[in-house]
Amino acid sequence: MASIRSFWPLLCFFSLVMAVNLTAKRDLRCIMYFTGQHPVAPPVNQLRHVTHVAVAFMSPGIFNEPGRTDWPLFTTVDEVRAKFPKETKIVVAIGGWGDTIGFSVAALNDETRKTFAENVANMVAATGADGVDVDWEYPGGNGEDYKQVPNSAKAWEISAYPLLLAEVRAALGSHKIISAAVPGLKRDMLAFTRETVPRIMRHVDFLNVMTYDLMNRRDDLTKHHTGVELSLEAVDAYVSAGAAPQKLNLGFAFYTKYFKTEHDACALSSPVGCPTLPLEDPDTGDDLGRSGAFSWHDSVPEEVAESFSRALDHGVYDDKQGGYYYWDAIEDLWWTFDTPDAIKRKVPLILAKRRLGGVFAWGLGEDAPLFKHLAALGDGLEEHSLGKKEL
Repeated sequence: MASIRSFWPLLCFFSLVMAVNLTAKRDLRCIMYFTGQHPVAPPVNQLRHVTHVAVAFMSPGIFNEPGRTDWPLFTTVDEVRAKFPKETKIVVAIGGWGDTIGFSVAALNDETRKTFAENVANMVAATGADGVDVDWEYPGGNGEDYKQVPNSAKAWEISAYPLLLAEVRAALGSHKIISAAVPGLKRDMLAFTRETVPRIMRHVDFLNVMTYDLMNRRDDLTKHHTGVELSLEAVDAYVSAGAAPQKLNLGFAFYTKYFKTEHDACALSSPVGCPTLPLEDPDTGDDLGRSGAFSWHDSVPEEVAESFSRALDHGVYDDKQGGYYYWDAIEDLWWTFDTPDAIKRKVPLILAKRRLGGVFAWGLGEDAPLFKHLAALGDGLEEHSLGKKEL
C-alpha cells in the first residue's frame, strides 16, 4: 500500500498532462458555407483550416415526396470535394432563409417526419455527402413570413423540431453528420429553450449559431450586425439552455450591411443606438428599400458606392460593444461589417473566452476574390491553437 501511495502524485501529474495535451490537440471546427450565389473557392493551400463545407441549399420540400430519387443542387458533392483538402467533410445544407414550408410539412406528424428523414438518408447516400445541415429559419415562427403567418400558428413546431431531428438521426445513423443553423437573436430563439435544447443536442453533432444579421430590417435602432457583445449574448443563451460550448460554432459574415437612419438623429461620437427610418412595411413585412447587404464578391450598389467608400476610409472599431462601423452623416447611412482585424479580435474575445468548438462563415465565395476575411479567420484560429499548445 505504501508503494501505491508513493506513486499516486506521479500518476495524478501524468493524468493532468494528458488531459491538457488532449485539450490542446482538439481540432477546432472551421465550416464554410459554399453557396449557389458565389460558388468559388481559393486555391486549396488557403483552405487548410477548413474542416467542413456546407453546400447551400437543397429545398426541404423535396424530401416530403415519397419515393423521391433526384436531388437538385447547383453543383455536386464530388465537385465541391475536389476543391478542398481531402479530409474535409462535405455536408448538404437544407433550407435557408424563407424556405420553411417544407420543414413545417415534414415536422407535422410521425409519418411525415419518417418520410422526410428517409429521403434525407437516401439523398446522402446518393450524393456521397458526409451528412446534412438543417437550416430551418425558424421553427416556431419569426421567419420571412411572420406577418402573414403569426407565431401562434407555428407554436406546435417548437416541440416537433427535436422530433424531426431525432428521426433524421435515426435514418442517417451515428456515423453521419447532422448540424443545424440556429438563430443568433434571442427574439428568434422560440424553439431553443431549456426544455428543447437538451433534446436537440442529443441528435446533432453541433450547432452553427448565426451570430450575424443581429441587426436587420425588423430593428429601429442602430447596432452591430455581427458585434462581439451581441454574439456573446447569443452563445450564452444556448449554453444557459443546456448546450455544451464545445458543440457550438461561432458565425462570421463575409458581407456588409447598411441601414437608413433618421436625418441628424445620430451623434457622431456615439451613433450606436440611434433611430432608423422604418425599414419594413408594418403590415406585410416587405422591405421598404432603406437597408441592404452585399458580399465582398459583389459589385457595390451604385446608389451607396460613395457612402461605402467613406465607410472603408473612415470607419472605426467600437471597443465597448465590439464591432466595426461607420455612420455617414452626409447620407444618413449606418454601415456595419467585419474587417479582417475585427474578425481576428473575435477569436480570443468569444471563441476562446467561451471555449467554443469552432467557427463557420457565410460564405466562402462571398469573400472572393481576395479572401482577406478568410485569411484573417485562419490567422486567428492558428494563434488560438498556438496559445492552447503553450498551456
